[in-house]
Amino acid sequence: GERRTALDIRTASIDTLVGTLSGGNQQKVVLAKWLSMTPKVVIFDEPTRGIDVGSKSEIYRLMRGLADGGVAVLMISSDMEEVIGVSDRIVVMREGRIAGFLSPAEFGEENIMRLAVGRQDLKKAEAI
Repeated sequence: GERRTALDIRTASIDTLVGTLSGGNQQKVVLAKWLSMTPKVVIFDEPTRGIDVGSKSEIYRLMRGLADGGVAVLMISSDMEEVIGVSDRIVVMREGRIAGFLSPAEFGEENIMRLAVGRQDLKKAEAI
């Protein structure tokens, strides 16, 4: 009940099967389950893929609340706009290794892409 209300999980009743809920509400149910364990770190892997705009906002609000409460929030996303919009800092990976770290002043698609594909590869891609 309390988590259902806090996460605004919309169901006809508490007995509703999770598989019958919308994609956004299914995501929130999974999140409530993990949050009940009071983690120190939460990893979100493509947390908003396939959910509606309203649910995205709720997920972002929840992520921010966790971070503000001292929980380390790691988000993996291929949505560049999302990454830039919700991050406090960005770590870019390339070929399984850390390619670089960006502070908010450095956030931008060009900087992220330069790290993601490598400087030489970016120049080749721009030439094509």
